[in-house]
Amino acid sequence: MPIVQFEPGAPIWATAASLEPPTGIAAYVISGIILLLVATAVALLSRRFQIPYVTGLVLAGLGIASFLPQNIGLDSSLILNLFLPILLFEAAIKTDISRLRSTVRPIALLAGPGVVVATGITAITLKLGLLLDWIPALLLGSILAITDTVSVIAVFKGVAVPARLITIVEGESLFNDGVALVLFNLILLTQSRGNVGWLEAVQTLVFVMVGGALVGLVLGYLSAELFARSDDGSGILLTVALALGAFQLGHWLGVSGVVAVVVAGLMVGNVGLSRRVSASSRVTLYSFWDYAGFGVNTFIFLLIGVELRPVDSWQILPAVLLAVLAYQGGRLLSVYPLLAGLHWFGHPIPLRWQHVLFLGNIKGSLSMALALSLPLSLAGRSNLIAIVFGSVLLSLVGQGLSLPWMVKRLQLAEVSPAQQQTEALRAQLIAAKAAQDELEGMLKTGILPKSIYEEMRAKYQVQVAKAERSLRDLYDRWAVEVATDAAVRDPDGLDAIRKRLLLVEKGALSEALRRGLVSELAVRERLRQIDEQILTLEGD
Repeated sequence: MPIVQFEPGAPIWATAASLEPPTGIAAYVISGIILLLVATAVALLSRRFQIPYVTGLVLAGLGIASFLPQNIGLDSSLILNLFLPILLFEAAIKTDISRLRSTVRPIALLAGPGVVVATGITAITLKLGLLLDWIPALLLGSILAITDTVSVIAVFKGVAVPARLITIVEGESLFNDGVALVLFNLILLTQSRGNVGWLEAVQTLVFVMVGGALVGLVLGYLSAELFARSDDGSGILLTVALALGAFQLGHWLGVSGVVAVVVAGLMVGNVGLSRRVSASSRVTLYSFWDYAGFGVNTFIFLLIGVELRPVDSWQILPAVLLAVLAYQGGRLLSVYPLLAGLHWFGHPIPLRWQHVLFLGNIKGSLSMALALSLPLSLAGRSNLIAIVFGSVLLSLVGQGLSLPWMVKRLQLAEVSPAQQQTEALRAQLIAAKAAQDELEGMLKTGILPKSIYEEMRAKYQVQVAKAERSLRDLYDRWAVEVATDAAVRDPDGLDAIRKRLLLVEKGALSEALRRGLVSELAVRERLRQIDEQILTLEGD
């Protein structure tokens, strides 16, 4: 190891500057530090100038690409095997199945037939416009059919958006990636074998999706049982192993690892966390996955900016613009016609919501990862990658910056001062009640003596009493307004509570009928009345 000689009177930084630049792990560490500092600055600036965080990250990545000591870029294997399972599991574990069930029709249409239609329209347009062969055109179509929902959800945090629309967007994102990945692999299979029949393709699609769901169910159920018996640290490690393991096991078995991760996350979030798991453990787990998802998204979008080359995209700008028009046309024909059919089933999607689903068709890291994973033997591979990268750049910058303004102009939900006050009181009531439940558990397990329990519970009871009294006054005022003004409709969001109670009634009657406790004749009329009331609440 050479000895560094310091010349008398020479500043120490002059000697340090003559040393060789760091390489290997040290260079990656320095690059990581730079990325973290840039991400912090972007977070502050994006909040200051009201621009989407992910768009700011991409622009920052473009600016710092030449200053990183180590050439860091996107790796398709890293994204598909590490980042993607983490993002999918983070979204799935926080998703309420009861909310997902109420929007299953639009989610199934957009994530199933919608992806197929978008892939087909995009492929046909690019084949005719760029004179591509069918295989490259279909591969581009499947890659550009994937929607990155992180940017859309980030916009929703800054404007008032109906909860049902958020559920549709989140639900589609859970399954959109899986269907697009299956189509991508089917097209690659056709390219390697020369020909795959329609029947075989459909059978493969069903097998891969159903198989992935079964893998996720089994692993999720087993992990839910283990999670109920673990502490905070081991529970977090278990969920990480589940997220990564479900994807790898699904891939090893030849089924959809994406669907396996999503189903496993739904099982843990809706079954595992409700079985003898304390509130503190749930908060710890949710906080961990919030930070994990935020960190992964931060690095992904920064690396997208580092990886993108605006000069390359400018050289093939006509092809990139055609690709953007193609996937937007595919999205248009997959959103409006498919969702229009929901009117026949009594669950229409408002037109303004459909505008958001169409405009929020933003591309992201998974599209770039699939482009990088294209086989080296594919003709024109470098041009296809450049087209995808250029499309992602235009999408993240153009749509990412314009989407918040468009969502505000659509005025999806108007929140009155009464609604804001009601939600604040509900939040106070929910928090105080949850704390009282936790105190009850501490008393039963002997953690707290009864005297301290009663003292602490009394403090929370004061909060509960104040919130309940204020809510009662608001509801009484709302009842008077409804009686005097027929145009006033549910300003405090009581319809959601009424619908939930009606669903509980319907579930109890259906369970009693299944167990033979009552006859079908006795409950048929009541079930019909409940269904009519639910449809009335949804239609208003």
